[in-house]
Amino acid sequence: MRQGPVVFIDSGVGGLPYYGAFKNASPTDSTVYVADRFHFPYGPKSKDELSRIVIDLAHRIIRSLDPEMIVIACNSASVSALDALRAAFPDLPVVGTVPAVKPAALYSKKRRIGVLATERTVNDPYTAYLSKSFAPDCALVGMAAPELVEFVEKEYMKASDSSRFEVASSYIKRFRALDVDAVVLGCTHFLFLAEEFKKSGGDDIAVFDSREGVAKRALSVLREKRNGNPAPRTARDRFFVTGSEPYEEKWSLFASYFDLDFSGALESFQ
Repeated sequence: MRQGPVVFIDSGVGGLPYYGAFKNASPTDSTVYVADRFHFPYGPKSKDELSRIVIDLAHRIIRSLDPEMIVIACNSASVSALDALRAAFPDLPVVGTVPAVKPAALYSKKRRIGVLATERTVNDPYTAYLSKSFAPDCALVGMAAPELVEFVEKEYMKASDSSRFEVASSYIKRFRALDVDAVVLGCTHFLFLAEEFKKSGGDDIAVFDSREGVAKRALSVLREKRNGNPAPRTARDRFFVTGSEPYEEKWSLFASYFDLDFSGALESFQ
């Protein structure tokens, strides 16, 4: 049985809110967060290319960390590579993230749901599958926002509260003009602005994400794997970055924000 950490992967810092939800639910689990900046951004890449990238990264993570579980903390990578990753590593539990279409559909009165995501997630057949399965009588209004991914990666930490609210409200205004009453944050990066989106949405547009659902699913899989026994604390929680970008101060800030030890770039992740 694998005894390594639970590993979260994303192209950058976007998956950290999912990591945070998991740690809040299970603070004693040993964890590692990997920001795959060498291949950032994931969103514009094709399904096949992204599958190859994620499988290759998983190979290196397994070799270096022997993880107990991998959580793909990225909607684009999940809709593109989750099935391929599970097929490539059948003995390794893998949990993905998907847009929270189901709870949005349960809420929506107008039956018009906005999905704010990357182009890959907006256009992926899996999003259409979610719509057909959980919101067959709803119109899904997709909006790709690659520039918002860049904002979170490069500007979020230094942005003022008013700037963050202004960024989020600009999208809510566009969705309001499209007559939706529910918005799904379909990219993990966007969750950094979840409170700003909710504040801007007010009483007429509810905002949904899948943080709590993914955390519960990951813990359920782990409990089943461990026969209900908690895992002993074995190591500190760490943050790694692939590639060689000279952004150590920024990574340290994000890592500290989520109580992770920034461990730099491992050669095995290059």
